Amino acid sequence: MSKHKGFSLIELLIVVAIILIIAAIAIPNLLRARMAANESSAVASVRTINSAETTYNSTYPTLGFAPALVNLGPGGINVACPVPATTTTACLIDGVLAANGNPAGSGKSGYQFSTGVATVTNGVNTGYTVLAVPNAIGQTGQRAFCAEEDAVVRWDPAGVCSNTEAGVLTFNPLNQ
Repeated sequence: MSKHKGFSLIELLIVVAIILIIAAIAIPNLLRARMAANESSAVASVRTINSAETTYNSTYPTLGFAPALVNLGPGGINVACPVPATTTTACLIDGVLAANGNPAGSGKSGYQFSTGVATVTNGVNTGYTVLAVPNAIGQTGQRAFCAEEDAVVRWDPAGVCSNTEAGVLTFNPLNQ
């Protein structure tokens, strides 16, 4: 009788089956963890935009809040901040967030960001809204986040939120 060294076909099939079972358990958990990280990043970005809007309003009281998200940044991705900062390039947030990932339009961490002027009184922007929506609901994020000049981050479980001041207030505040 000769002794064969190696593994039998059955042993190899069992090992492959075990690896497939482990992968089937691990991959959904990995995707959920990535979505949770994207959501955390989106909330942090909304809070950063809220702080930048408040600073912009204090710095340029004759204008009020920034008319657009791009006005809070340096004027583009990989662009140095101008000295001194201006109303169109306030340099209060980084260029990637201010440009929303443009020119590719990919957003940041799986989310698209936008701001809008909500209320204008005597030519002064007295209100604003911030909106963060997942690029692909269920893949890059599950919930949308929004805020207005009260700086309370709110969330929408449907992943849509609102870009109007009255609409923002209909969503639940985020408790973090």
